[in-house]
Amino acid sequence: MFNTFKLYPFVRPLLFSMDAETAHEMTLKSLQKAHHCKVTRDLLKGNHTLLPSTLMGLPLRNPIGLAAGLDKNGECIDALGQLGFGFIEVGTVTPRAQPGNPKPRMFRLPQAESLINRMGFNNHGLDTFLQNVQKSEWRAKRGVLGLNIGKNADTPIENAASDYLIGLEGVYPFADYVTINISSPNTKNLRALQGGDELSDLLRQIADKRKELADHYGRRVPVVVKIAPDLETEQIQAIAHILPLYEIDGVIATNTTLSRNAVQGLKHSEESGGLSGPPVHELSLKVIESLRKEMGPDFTIIGVGGINSGQQALEKINAGANAVQLYTGLIYQGPKLIADCVDALRKCDVFMRK
Repeated sequence: MFNTFKLYPFVRPLLFSMDAETAHEMTLKSLQKAHHCKVTRDLLKGNHTLLPSTLMGLPLRNPIGLAAGLDKNGECIDALGQLGFGFIEVGTVTPRAQPGNPKPRMFRLPQAESLINRMGFNNHGLDTFLQNVQKSEWRAKRGVLGLNIGKNADTPIENAASDYLIGLEGVYPFADYVTINISSPNTKNLRALQGGDELSDLLRQIADKRKELADHYGRRVPVVVKIAPDLETEQIQAIAHILPLYEIDGVIATNTTLSRNAVQGLKHSEESGGLSGPPVHELSLKVIESLRKEMGPDFTIIGVGGINSGQQALEKINAGANAVQLYTGLIYQGPKLIADCVDALRKCDVFMRK
């Protein structure tokens, strides 16, 4: 069958001729349209992507997930699920709709197969997000769905917890897990929440709210924290000490980087924002390795950042990740990357034993 896997190399030049954000929006709209039409729906189907595993007690078809940021408003969950992911994460959503930072705010660095973005949590707000999530059939078909929450840009950092609590309460009934995003470099002062005292205060309130929600709904939804790749060893150690105190279930390592060491001299390399793609791979590996050393063998780590091949997905798992997520690699490699990662992980002892 001539599916999306084979079609993407022909479509990519057209997409790359456009502004990066315009191409992104057009791709999501095209996926939606293809999924809603019976004739074209099968074109989206991923092949040979079964590699059963578990994540925080959740059964996965395979340990390859979609990272948050690609579908901020949860508008395209079912179509993206057709591509072969084992789990999907959407958002980041904020309590109130916000436009994000001024355009242009997303830039390709093709020589490094990377992106720089300073989107700034642009989204339609929690109410619209939840309407979209509830329309999706992904969870009903036993797909695992993560919902990623953040704070509004105009909420003072000292009041950030209130936004996260609003988000947690809103998404809780509809999530298989919830991600607390405190590591985007594109919302002023947000990364300060990764500091010891700030993180403890936030997670204490998150833990209290989750207990309340778990009692109300009769189910405990896992909560994970997404951290930056630019942390010092001492910061990682502090985070590793704090998370278990508040029964946080896992870490997503990592978000985009502020470093430009690997892309110096390339067009757009001086743009402000977070860099994603292969330059982040080694940075995230170091964070994963440090976390695994500090947290022991049973704590959940989701590896993300710079996966551009099956081999890099395998390196994330070998560094200590339990599962991985993709974003920028999909833009450069297309959906075939999902199957390539699954095939690479089939050879990993961790999954061969299952």
